[in-house]
Amino acid sequence: MLRQFFGEITIAQAVFDETVTKGRESGGAKLEIARAHWISVVPVKDRLAVAVLLDELDAGEAETIVLARELNANWVLMDEKKGRRKLTELGLPKIGTLGILLKAKQANLIPNIQPEIIKLRENSISLSQHVIEAVLRQAGE
Repeated sequence: MLRQFFGEITIAQAVFDETVTKGRESGGAKLEIARAHWISVVPVKDRLAVAVLLDELDAGEAETIVLARELNANWVLMDEKKGRRKLTELGLPKIGTLGILLKAKQANLIPNIQPEIIKLRENSISLSQHVIEAVLRQAGE
């Protein structure tokens, strides 16, 4: 789904390390991420900017924001509240997992969002109930 909407995806090294290298992801999905030619793992150049953001954010969020600025990204995928707030402060375009699901439904890639939300929760993905309800309303569910 991400590839269909965004084409190539660039992720910060810290995000890859948090989610794939050190994260709980294992098996086929981990291998798929590592082999996906449309996903690039890129180290951040401006380490000082990352260090400044580490006062407020975790390493993955900080590197994602700095990398987005370095690459002049069209979109930044971020679900964490603090990170989203910082993206807004900096005027960077953001989308979250639920926003992607809404786009997928609008593009008829998925029939309903609710089953996808259930899957996310089963995988311990934390999502705001308020945001879930708003997205489901927008989707007509």
